[in-house]
Amino acid sequence: MSDLTSGTAAARAGVNLETLRYYERRGLLPDPPRSQGNYRLYSEDAVRRIRFIKRAQELGFTLTEIKELLTLAESVDAECSDVRQRALDKIRDVEQRMRDLTRIKRTLQKLAAPCPGSSELDDCPILQALDDGRSK
Repeated sequence: MSDLTSGTAAARAGVNLETLRYYERRGLLPDPPRSQGNYRLYSEDAVRRIRFIKRAQELGFTLTEIKELLTLAESVDAECSDVRQRALDKIRDVEQRMRDLTRIKRTLQKLAAPCPGSSELDDCPILQALDDGRSK
Protein backbone atom coordinates (compact mmCIF):
# COMPACT_ATOMS: atom_id res chain seq x y z
CA MET A 1 0.00 0.00 0.00
CA SER A 2 1.55 3.27 -1.10
CA ASP A 3 0.63 6.26 0.96
CA LEU A 4 -0.29 9.16 -1.28
CA THR A 5 -1.24 12.61 -0.10
CA SER A 6 -4.58 14.05 -1.17
CA GLY A 7 -2.94 16.24 -3.80
CA THR A 8 -0.89 13.40 -5.24
CA ALA A 9 -3.84 11.01 -5.32
CA ALA A 10 -6.03 13.62 -7.00
CA ALA A 11 -3.35 14.40 -9.59
CA ARG A 12 -2.79 10.72 -10.40
CA ALA A 13 -6.54 10.22 -10.79
CA GLY A 14 -6.88 13.29 -12.98
CA VAL A 15 -9.24 15.22 -10.69
CA ASN A 16 -8.84 18.26 -8.53
CA LEU A 17 -8.59 18.08 -4.78
CA GLU A 18 -12.13 19.36 -4.23
CA THR A 19 -13.49 16.56 -6.43
CA LEU A 20 -11.67 13.99 -4.32
CA ARG A 21 -13.11 15.47 -1.14
CA TYR A 22 -16.57 15.65 -2.70
CA TYR A 23 -16.42 11.94 -3.54
CA GLU A 24 -15.51 11.26 0.08
CA ARG A 25 -18.46 13.29 1.35
CA ARG A 26 -20.80 11.45 -1.03
CA GLY A 27 -19.56 8.11 0.29
CA LEU A 28 -17.93 7.03 -2.97
CA LEU A 29 -14.54 6.77 -1.30
CA PRO A 30 -13.99 5.27 2.10
CA ASP A 31 -12.49 7.51 4.75
CA PRO A 32 -8.75 7.30 4.20
CA PRO A 33 -6.36 6.52 7.02
CA ARG A 34 -4.43 9.44 8.43
CA SER A 35 -0.75 10.04 8.97
CA GLN A 36 0.69 10.95 12.35
CA GLY A 37 0.45 14.55 11.17
CA ASN A 38 -3.28 13.97 10.48
CA TYR A 39 -2.90 14.10 6.68
CA ARG A 40 -5.19 11.88 4.63
CA LEU A 41 -3.31 9.04 2.99
CA TYR A 42 -4.55 7.30 -0.15
CA SER A 43 -3.61 4.04 -1.79
CA GLU A 44 -3.31 3.23 -5.47
CA ASP A 45 -6.66 1.44 -5.05
CA ALA A 46 -8.23 4.77 -4.13
CA VAL A 47 -6.74 6.32 -7.28
CA ARG A 48 -8.15 3.44 -9.34
CA ARG A 49 -11.55 3.93 -7.71
CA ILE A 50 -11.53 7.66 -8.50
CA ARG A 51 -10.71 6.90 -12.13
CA PHE A 52 -13.58 4.39 -12.19
CA ILE A 53 -15.93 7.08 -10.89
CA LYS A 54 -14.80 9.58 -13.52
CA ARG A 55 -15.18 7.07 -16.38
CA ALA A 56 -18.66 6.12 -15.17
CA GLN A 57 -19.61 9.81 -15.01
CA GLU A 58 -18.38 10.27 -18.58
CA LEU A 59 -20.83 7.52 -19.59
CA GLY A 60 -23.67 9.42 -17.95
CA PHE A 61 -23.99 7.53 -14.68
CA THR A 62 -25.03 9.69 -11.73
CA LEU A 63 -23.05 9.55 -8.51
CA THR A 64 -25.87 7.56 -6.92
CA GLU A 65 -25.74 5.04 -9.77
CA ILE A 66 -21.95 4.91 -9.52
CA LYS A 67 -22.23 4.16 -5.82
CA GLU A 68 -24.52 1.24 -6.72
CA LEU A 69 -21.98 0.00 -9.28
CA LEU A 70 -19.19 0.21 -6.73
CA THR A 71 -21.32 -1.68 -4.22
CA LEU A 72 -22.01 -4.37 -6.83
CA ALA A 73 -18.31 -4.58 -7.70
CA GLU A 74 -17.49 -5.25 -4.05
CA SER A 75 -20.36 -7.66 -3.40
CA VAL A 76 -19.75 -11.36 -3.21
CA ASP A 77 -23.36 -12.01 -4.22
CA ALA A 78 -23.55 -9.72 -7.26
CA GLU A 79 -23.31 -11.05 -10.78
CA CYS A 80 -22.31 -9.57 -14.08
CA SER A 81 -25.98 -9.55 -15.06
CA ASP A 82 -26.62 -7.04 -12.24
CA VAL A 83 -24.10 -4.65 -13.76
CA ARG A 84 -25.39 -5.31 -17.27
CA GLN A 85 -28.89 -4.38 -16.15
CA ARG A 86 -27.58 -1.04 -14.83
CA ALA A 87 -25.95 -0.42 -18.23
CA LEU A 88 -29.16 -1.29 -20.08
CA ASP A 89 -31.11 1.05 -17.80
CA LYS A 90 -28.61 3.80 -18.57
CA ILE A 91 -29.01 3.18 -22.31
CA ARG A 92 -32.77 3.69 -21.94
CA ASP A 93 -32.14 6.92 -20.02
CA VAL A 94 -29.79 8.16 -22.73
CA GLU A 95 -32.29 7.30 -25.46
CA GLN A 96 -35.01 9.24 -23.60
CA ARG A 97 -32.71 12.23 -23.19
CA MET A 98 -31.93 12.08 -26.92
CA ARG A 99 -35.65 12.16 -27.71
CA ASP A 100 -36.10 15.08 -25.31
CA LEU A 101 -33.20 16.98 -26.86
CA THR A 102 -34.56 16.37 -30.37
CA ARG A 103 -37.93 17.76 -29.27
CA ILE A 104 -36.24 20.79 -27.69
CA LYS A 105 -34.20 21.37 -30.85
CA ARG A 106 -37.32 21.29 -33.04
CA THR A 107 -39.10 23.71 -30.75
CA LEU A 108 -36.15 26.10 -30.77
CA GLN A 109 -35.97 25.90 -34.55
CA LYS A 110 -39.68 26.80 -34.77
CA LEU A 111 -39.11 29.72 -32.42
CA ALA A 112 -36.03 31.00 -34.25
CA ALA A 113 -37.42 30.67 -37.79
CA PRO A 114 -39.83 33.65 -37.72
CA CYS A 115 -37.34 35.89 -35.91
CA PRO A 116 -35.78 38.40 -38.31
CA GLY A 117 -33.02 39.08 -35.82
CA SER A 118 -33.25 42.80 -36.52
CA SER A 119 -36.49 43.85 -34.84
CA GLU A 120 -36.83 45.70 -31.57
CA LEU A 121 -36.61 43.56 -28.48
CA ASP A 122 -40.26 44.30 -27.69
CA ASP A 123 -41.18 42.65 -31.01
CA CYS A 124 -38.95 39.60 -30.57
CA PRO A 125 -41.08 36.58 -31.51
CA ILE A 126 -38.91 34.24 -29.45
CA LEU A 127 -39.38 36.21 -26.25
CA GLN A 128 -43.08 36.64 -27.02
CA ALA A 129 -43.54 32.91 -27.55
CA LEU A 130 -41.75 32.11 -24.30
CA ASP A 131 -43.79 34.70 -22.46
CA ASP A 132 -47.03 33.42 -23.95
CA GLY A 133 -46.12 29.81 -23.26
CA ARG A 134 -46.35 28.95 -26.95
CA SER A 135 -42.93 27.31 -26.92
CA LYS A 136 -44.36 23.89 -26.16
